[in-house]
Amino acid sequence: MPFPEFDPVLIHLGPLPIRWYALAYVAGIVLGWWYAARLAKTQRLWAPGKPPVTTTQLDDLVLWIVLGIILGGRLGYALFYKPVMYGQLFTGQTLGERFELFQLWTGGMSFHGGFLGVVVAIALYARSQKIDMLRLGDMVAPVVPIGLMFGRLANFINGELWGRETTVPWAVRFCNARIEQMYGFCPAGDAPRHPSQLYEAGLEGIVLLSVLSIAIWKFDLLKKPGYITGLFLVGYGVCRAALENVREPDFGMPDFPLGLTMGMMLSIPMILVGAWLIWRAWKRPPVAAEA
Repeated sequence: MPFPEFDPVLIHLGPLPIRWYALAYVAGIVLGWWYAARLAKTQRLWAPGKPPVTTTQLDDLVLWIVLGIILGGRLGYALFYKPVMYGQLFTGQTLGERFELFQLWTGGMSFHGGFLGVVVAIALYARSQKIDMLRLGDMVAPVVPIGLMFGRLANFINGELWGRETTVPWAVRFCNARIEQMYGFCPAGDAPRHPSQLYEAGLEGIVLLSVLSIAIWKFDLLKKPGYITGLFLVGYGVCRAALENVREPDFGMPDFPLGLTMGMMLSIPMILVGAWLIWRAWKRPPVAAEA
């Protein structure tokens, strides 16, 4: 099927373009904030213990997490997929080349980098507030799939991060007048491809959110510190590694052994750490009541 004539810009406010990709980040953060606040207010989910933060502390935490997402996502993208950006800080021939690393509006964010940025933000905030980092992670992990879903839908609208060539009936030709005008050609070519962005929105977003919600609301697993965090890590890692088989490898990536991709290699440690956290949480008794 042909790729729709999506415009990545929703509206122009004077000289300022409001892009769907930016709105995806805003929607993910706002809805994630709402869901985390709901978890914090539902005392029975944590009983006989207490939620790791108050709603006031959660408001402060959101700022830390936003910074972690932006800085980690951009720095991680450059590290994992385009390390030349770091060299250009010193060797760039133009001002644009030297500061490409900081040009967020040009695109280029890494989930794994953003994830590491959020981990650092949670660790620093937990230390500053003397909060159990694992329990804080258990509050943040369930909201991440919301942002993932919106982010992948924005990737589809932008016509980026497309899948490999395929003959399935729902394949998409990621080429339209807007893309040809922007680049002078269609980077994805004219071949039908997997709409892998939609696969990721479904698995990493809707399915993973549903699994974590069932674990929280039906099985009360927030009472076992680290379990929900581990479940998220395993769930995302497995989904991402599986979908790498239908997602076109990032441009410029070398041929890794065993058919691995960068996304797979970055997801494997997540699966291993997540499995260990689940095992550790399952072996420990539920958190005790707090004084």
